[in-house]
Amino acid sequence: MQGKYSLKNIDIVNFLFLTLTPVLAIIGTYYWVKIDGFHMGPVILGIVFYFLTGMSITAGYHRLFAHRAYDAHPVIKIFYLLFGAAAFENSVLKWSSDHRLHHHKVDTEEDPYSIQEGFFHAHIGWVFLKKNGEIKEKFAKDFRHDPLVMWQHKYYLLISVTIGMILPTLIGGFFLGSFLGGFAVGSLVRIVFTQHCTFFINSLCHCLGSTPYTDSNSAKDSWIMALLTFGEGYHNFHHYFQTDYRNGIRWFHFDPTKWLIKTLNWVGLTHKLKSTPTDKILAAKMHMKSKEIKSKAGESAEKFMQELEKLKAQALETYQRLQDLKTEYKRSKKHLAPMSLQEMKARISATRAEFDACLQQWEFMVKNYSFIQGLI
Repeated sequence: MQGKYSLKNIDIVNFLFLTLTPVLAIIGTYYWVKIDGFHMGPVILGIVFYFLTGMSITAGYHRLFAHRAYDAHPVIKIFYLLFGAAAFENSVLKWSSDHRLHHHKVDTEEDPYSIQEGFFHAHIGWVFLKKNGEIKEKFAKDFRHDPLVMWQHKYYLLISVTIGMILPTLIGGFFLGSFLGGFAVGSLVRIVFTQHCTFFINSLCHCLGSTPYTDSNSAKDSWIMALLTFGEGYHNFHHYFQTDYRNGIRWFHFDPTKWLIKTLNWVGLTHKLKSTPTDKILAAKMHMKSKEIKSKAGESAEKFMQELEKLKAQALETYQRLQDLKTEYKRSKKHLAPMSLQEMKARISATRAEFDACLQQWEFMVKNYSFIQGLI
């Protein structure tokens, strides 16, 4: 590790920017308060730019460009490209090619920000390395044919400085009474917070939380991390179902990125939203729970596991029948007689009840496996 971070391997520009911006943010904020006096204007400006730039990374750089989880109107794409650049996390071309490599080679030596090389490396250290400054061409081919992405890449530095530094400074000066406050808080402090919240996805989201969907990699689900990362904290789900436009799939999951994408869909600015079929999600969760029980109980749980697997298969088969009936109902409801529709509704209700019963029985066995195992 020490050899990796030797001076000859360090990208001096990245190193200086990432180490000096927090220092300058503190100094700038101190002199803003000392010279102009503290007031909430620049703070609110910083919060607004934090949301604009942070969501442009999560909804834009990440879910739209890197994973193609949905399509967006050119106006939305341009917005993401402008304010995403203002996060000073590189262009979409570079950022997304790195991220695709991360997913393809997660937890290996080829993973650019592998948590296996330590928290520091995954969080920020990897950005310091010259070798990680290269664009991963294998994962950037489609971007080369996107004129908007290539335009942003060509003018990335100009866009990032204009939107990320000059614009909040001017807003602070002309509308909030302090150029220094606009620059220190609206720009520098905001940049530091935005960057480290993004970096948390690479570091803490691979350390803290649970693995309800897969244990094939280090990604974790954590509602606490979701609060800090605009919903990206449901990282175990994301690594297993990476083309889903959602990270938090339940209605109560904090995922403002998902809410933004869905809201834009309602007004016609996003479309072709990809979501994972519920049966696949259910199967993944059931599989992981079965593995957890088997690891605790060992070989003595063989009979119990056989019964549990039967219930799992029955629940998934019933769920599939339920979905097929719903699809058939939607396709036929304009053509069938009222009596036939009632009969189909009754079949749907009966199948739903059958599925609920299977799932409840499976959940009961999981919660009480120690007791039930002794009875089998």
